[in-house]
Amino acid sequence: MNDRHVALISAFYEALGRADLTAMERCYHPEVSFGDPVFLELEGRHRVMAMWRLQLSMGDGLKAEFHGATADHFSGAARWTARYRMSRTGREVVNDIQALFRFEDDLIVRHHEEFDFKRWSKMALGRPHGLLFGWTPMWRQTIRERALRELDNFAT
Repeated sequence: MNDRHVALISAFYEALGRADLTAMERCYHPEVSFGDPVFLELEGRHRVMAMWRLQLSMGDGLKAEFHGATADHFSGAARWTARYRMSRTGREVVNDIQALFRFEDDLIVRHHEEFDFKRWSKMALGRPHGLLFGWTPMWRQTIRERALRELDNFAT
């Protein structure tokens, strides 16, 4: 167990819970990459932080509930729950997320999150779209393209 890296992950999620973007950014390496089922892959601290700014600005805001972390000298893991209201649909989302990390220079250089896309789409989009189409590759691609467009518009 690497206590410094556990503290780094904890600091990141505590900052996310406070919507403290400056503190979150301090946890990331300049060459950080982020991946999840919606955004797939984002490269660089500027782009990753733009995604977090977008997430925190949507609807009535993102509430983060951190459940704990483990880490060694090279990698780590954490669980957290995201709670927010989807601005486009007004639907409440409670998303359980598993995060994986890699470290370089005692900063997060790789941040990857996994969650159940079908479950998320049912909560976020409702019926019929989320329930009927949330599992299909074409629908996932549509969601991803929309999210990246929103990120591009937000980041400019």
